[in-house]
Amino acid sequence: MKINVRDVEEGCILDQDVKGMVSLPIIPKNTVIQGIHIKVLQSFHIEEVSVEKTKADGTPFNPKQTVETEDRSEQPKRMYDGFLKVYLNKVQEFKSEFHNWQSGMPVSISKIRNIILPLLELVEQTPKNISHLHRYSSKNDYLYHHPLAVGLLSGLIAKKLGLDTGKKLQVTLAGVLADSGMAKIPVSILTKQTALTETEFKEIKMHPVYSYKMVKDISLLKPETKLAIFQHHERLDDSGYPTGEKNDKIHLFSQIIAVADVFHAMISERIYRGRQLPFQVLEQIKEDHFGKYDIQVVQALLDVTADLPIGTIIRLTNGETGEVMFTTKENMTRPLIQIKQTGEIMDLAKRRDLFIEEVIS
Repeated sequence: MKINVRDVEEGCILDQDVKGMVSLPIIPKNTVIQGIHIKVLQSFHIEEVSVEKTKADGTPFNPKQTVETEDRSEQPKRMYDGFLKVYLNKVQEFKSEFHNWQSGMPVSISKIRNIILPLLELVEQTPKNISHLHRYSSKNDYLYHHPLAVGLLSGLIAKKLGLDTGKKLQVTLAGVLADSGMAKIPVSILTKQTALTETEFKEIKMHPVYSYKMVKDISLLKPETKLAIFQHHERLDDSGYPTGEKNDKIHLFSQIIAVADVFHAMISERIYRGRQLPFQVLEQIKEDHFGKYDIQVVQALLDVTADLPIGTIIRLTNGETGEVMFTTKENMTRPLIQIKQTGEIMDLAKRRDLFIEEVIS
């Protein structure tokens, strides 16, 4: 819905780019508005913006008035709204559970199932629903968004790998609970704004152990699910933790969660660094981290997150928009595109200086 800039509040989510006189948007769509963004809007004398009906904290946004009645012809494009509202509400439910764990309460697997399974059903129906979740997570609430995103990604990867429904659900639950042990890390470490000391980093690396201890007596979780929670930071080249396992000693469930975890972590805003571009991260995982992750699992992640059918509209890091004309399994993140502004045919596999910044439609 379009509203006057004077009615914008922190926590509002843009559902359209805010454009100025340059090719790049002043503020891209899906941005969660913060104080600095409001100042930018005022500085550029922007009068109107279009925002979601739900704020980032899951509460409805009810401005004093909208600029115009919403065009019903746009309704098919806005099916994501329903998912976003459910997702943001589930984040708040998970946040409440995390706080319970911090106070010493045990994990309620029934509550976790009630949080994640409705979301999994929605992303299975429309996998694109998962594409923008990282944008709604800020450095202050990453701990609550990350587990849900990892659970959903893990479930979709498991399905892509052909695992049966029971295993898919177990992998999903393991993804959600993998970082539950973070609730046992001192808050002073979790919220520290500067670099961690060696001692503090060692404590962070204990979270898989703490997570396992929190779930080891839950009968509804399979042994391999509990193992995956313990192993999700292990790497095939034995560079991971907490035990430095390698290759066939690392369960498939663990490998799935490892890939989902590192992907979402790298594309999300964290206390100590900003978010990276999803397509750039996918290339890093595939190329720079070769040997650390199972190749089939990485390919499944690509299939889930980088599917670009012919006709898909994308925006590049130089601000240009293009339409996908052709793509291959070997170069899913770098298709052949036609630039909208000039009609130029561009092979992104040969333009390593450019990345896909966003899938528009």
